[in-house]
Amino acid sequence: MNGIHDLGGRHGFGKINIDPGQPIFHAEWEERMFGMFILAFAGGFFNVDKFRHSIEQMDPVHYLTSGYYEHWLHALEHFAEEHGVITKAELEARMAELAKEAA
Repeated sequence: MNGIHDLGGRHGFGKINIDPGQPIFHAEWEERMFGMFILAFAGGFFNVDKFRHSIEQMDPVHYLTSGYYEHWLHALEHFAEEHGVITKAELEARMAELAKEAA
């Protein structure tokens, strides 16, 4: 079944401009996200298929308006909750705390 994440081959989305000089990571948190992915994958929290499936469950608007590593963050949050590493309430409390610090 095709979802919002299956944009390949569809027309009307325009050319993808790739800048060969762009950095791999655009923010420090993206680097950390990559490292957490490697650790969680190696630790057996998920396999590649489960990881992709988790990303495919994102709200379509959120999927289209968020960046690549934010998709990864969504999946890792899902698996951290699923494996009892963190509760939804703990995650929401920490997000609120970080938002408050950033303001």
